[in-house]
Amino acid sequence: MFIKSMLKRLLALTLVVVVSTVGLAGCSGDNKGLTGDYRQDTLTVLDTLRTTLELSVDDPQREEVREKARKQLNEYAARYRRDEQVAGLRSFTTMQTALNALANYYTSAYATRPIPDKVKDRVSQEFAQVERALRREET
Repeated sequence: MFIKSMLKRLLALTLVVVVSTVGLAGCSGDNKGLTGDYRQDTLTVLDTLRTTLELSVDDPQREEVREKARKQLNEYAARYRRDEQVAGLRSFTTMQTALNALANYYTSAYATRPIPDKVKDRVSQEFAQVERALRREET
């Protein structure tokens, strides 16, 4: 009985160590997550989205990059949408407009097709407006 109890405890301890190690290893990846710094997070999301827009349809990493962009869109919106200090900024409202256009495209039936040039041009213009607004808000 004593040996059985000790084996159970040893197994439990081993599982805790393995799960902790695997969990920490998963967190140390090369994932560009959001930091909580609004300006930097906005620039990070812009960079990711520009990369996504420039990908060709036959790029082997296309689906992986699109998934990363989709996750960043969701995280960005969830983090800053209800932040009163950020929600009224011109850069945020313009960014939301661009994100909504892309989100609508990615969730539509056309998501597997290339993004139309009309949408790319519109979103690229809005990205430029966001960057100008960020520069103005910084000063």
